[in-house]
Amino acid sequence: MIYLKLRQAGHRVNHKRVERLYAQEKLQVRRRRRKKIPVGDRQPLIRPGAANEVRSMHFVFDRIASGRALKCLAIVDDATHEAVAVIPEHAIGSDHLVRLLDEVCALRGRPSIIRTDNGKEFTGWAMLTWAHRHGIALRLIEPGKPNQNAYIESFNGRLRDECPNEHWFVSLNHARAVLRAWVREYNEERPKKTLGGLTPVQHAKQLAAKAATFDPGL
Repeated sequence: MIYLKLRQAGHRVNHKRVERLYAQEKLQVRRRRRKKIPVGDRQPLIRPGAANEVRSMHFVFDRIASGRALKCLAIVDDATHEAVAVIPEHAIGSDHLVRLLDEVCALRGRPSIIRTDNGKEFTGWAMLTWAHRHGIALRLIEPGKPNQNAYIESFNGRLRDECPNEHWFVSLNHARAVLRAWVREYNEERPKKTLGGLTPVQHAKQLAAKAATFDPGL
């Protein structure tokens, strides 16, 4: 990522040199150990072709300095790789969840499909009613199969390694400010190798431009 950001800024530099200096300065982010998933259980996910087709959601948990719980709702767009939202609260129940989703949809539009695990917030009556009212299909993964929600699982791992694990949140407002800054940087400044060196926002614009020029009659 650092190599791509240097090239993005116009610096002509060899990626091997960047990697060597990165290792010498001990800049590696400590990664949490991930559970190994047997190859036979892996199921490939198909990337949607446009924004707002499929969003994945999950929760990331932490604590602030006082010991109070921090529950962060993370939402990603499966097509554009954008972090649609990372919303920290002390608690998020079913009714609170749908209010947060209304706020997100007011800003970013409604998706056609939402993919989640089987958490009680995602399977409760409030969520089911909200999705039915707005014509949104809910896709629940099989219990014990996080690989079926791999996009948000990967995102949450990066989020936890780079934000909650690296910051001591003194209050809920502090957590909101730090996470808001991290999401902006992730979406607008961070080039991704899987996107050909584009940032998620640049990739989203590219997908939108392709959709705008596509002629079904051709």
